[in-house]
Amino acid sequence: MAIATVNPATGETLKTYDALDAEAIERRLAAAETAFRTHRTTSFAERARLMHRAAGLLDEDQRDIARLMTTEMGKPVRQARAEAAKCAKAMRWYADHAAELLADEEPAEADVKDSGASRVIVRYRPLGPVLAVMPWNFPLWQVIRFAAPALMAGNVGLLKHASNVPGTALYLEDLFRRAGFPEGCFQTLLIGSGAVEKVLRDPRIGAATLTGSEPAGRAVASVAGDEIKKTVLELGGSDPFVVMPSADLDRAARVAVTARVQNNGQSCIAAKRFIVHTEVFDAFAERFTAGMTALTVGDPMDEETEVGPLSSEEGRAGLEELVDDAVESGATVLCGGERPDRPGWYYPPTVLADITPEMRIHREEAFGPVATLYRAAGLDEAVEIANDSPFGLSSNVWTRDETEVDRFVRDLEAGGVYVNGMTASHPAFPFGGVKRSGHGRELSGHGIREFCNITTVWHGA
Repeated sequence: MAIATVNPATGETLKTYDALDAEAIERRLAAAETAFRTHRTTSFAERARLMHRAAGLLDEDQRDIARLMTTEMGKPVRQARAEAAKCAKAMRWYADHAAELLADEEPAEADVKDSGASRVIVRYRPLGPVLAVMPWNFPLWQVIRFAAPALMAGNVGLLKHASNVPGTALYLEDLFRRAGFPEGCFQTLLIGSGAVEKVLRDPRIGAATLTGSEPAGRAVASVAGDEIKKTVLELGGSDPFVVMPSADLDRAARVAVTARVQNNGQSCIAAKRFIVHTEVFDAFAERFTAGMTALTVGDPMDEETEVGPLSSEEGRAGLEELVDDAVESGATVLCGGERPDRPGWYYPPTVLADITPEMRIHREEAFGPVATLYRAAGLDEAVEIANDSPFGLSSNVWTRDETEVDRFVRDLEAGGVYVNGMTASHPAFPFGGVKRSGHGRELSGHGIREFCNITTVWHGA
């Protein structure tokens, strides 16, 4: 299969790579198994030293790796630099907190005595080599938020990255090697999706994590379930952005634009469905549409660009199909909606109103700069619309009414509720979803413990 760097701003193929053959894959699996035997016994202090070194190298490489990411998948280069900086921050956070997060725990003394023990300890031990199947949209961040906690816990990593970001994938392997992590601790597998099952079924793989589409998640979860291996899945999202009458409309509209078009609209946690109380619908729609229309679309290497191209021709075609289906079914186009006449895989910031449940875009994730607007007569209808989705990754709520906040926090079916702000991930807070957005959590103490063997150590009296 083709593993290549193709510039989405021009459609030009810049570099191609050979996929690993069976012998090369076996060498990497063997190296991971060997590395795990040693790495699992290293101290937290030693792992932290190496992780801090990797973070420092990433800071030094920031401009170059940002340009590589932009070349491979099209995000504006300023956003790419911010992504690299965020990765270094997360690496340092885990380096500084892993020992505390995975410290031995001792149950209550009364429970220990009741069990007949003299002492009981709960210990977190690494599982082994973890296979990571990662997407192209945040080609550094998605990997680091798995790799930093996994390596700090004593696991080792095997990365199957998206096939359109091979240069970024190879950079990550080289980053950890240059930082001093032993050979085999973090390796990139340049393989196609068809080769994933065999790797996952290998007995040396202890667990798997995947960020990507629902079909990809189903495929990996099915194989892992058959092999009885732990998985963490972060899949699609169609996050609601609810605006109530008490909201600061100017600020809500400004943030809404950023929340919809970050990463060229190609983000699982981007707000996609804008549910606005009828009392403020017209005022919000006017502000939001004006903000979307004013965005600068252009060369992602230009510092002034706010929206670049979509990552692939297929991605743009799929987005166009959703928009065309909605328009044919009665949706109103407030701005955008037509492919520009220019090279590259661009699509304009688009706002659709008058959405109905029969439209595909009501159920499917729009992975690009397309927003849908809904009217809600009140809080109950806003919650109903927000939850009328197969996804449940995150949510955004704009209100200054604490009673409304309590209702939204209680009733929204999502892994996060962001009040008067935009969904964002931070290394200290758990991240993940419910329903078809996946299971398990990344980041925080919850994330680092996902790939640990939680061991009860019981001592007799």
